[in-house]
Amino acid sequence: MPGDRFLDTNILIYAFAAGDPRSTPAEGLLAEGGVISVQVLNEFTHVARRKSAWPWDRIDSALAIVLELVDAVRPLTVGIHERAMRVARESQLSFYDALIVASAADAGCQALLTEDLQHGCAIDGVTIKNPFLGAR
Repeated sequence: MPGDRFLDTNILIYAFAAGDPRSTPAEGLLAEGGVISVQVLNEFTHVARRKSAWPWDRIDSALAIVLELVDAVRPLTVGIHERAMRVARESQLSFYDALIVASAADAGCQALLTEDLQHGCAIDGVTIKNPFLGAR
């Protein structure tokens, strides 16, 4: 069920990347929906602008598509921040990775779709799934 899965920033980035073998699976994942957080929107904007040098209007268009397709955009709260602090301490994740995990857990998602963390690992009740295994 799409609302049971949290999409990490790399899903969005690859969905809009040209010539990357991960683009087609990422487009499909985004089209199926899922949950994201404001952090994911922020990171996508940062990567699109800084690393990919997209103009603002292209970023606006991509974000409009994302917002149309996802099931929910979750806010960042003090509670999620505190949960991320605990997750980072307990799991040795970077704080920003822990913040994604904490956001997914807070949203009640069972899975976090990302290539950035260890596939199959369960952290704070969320199972990490790398949808790009074998896609490179």
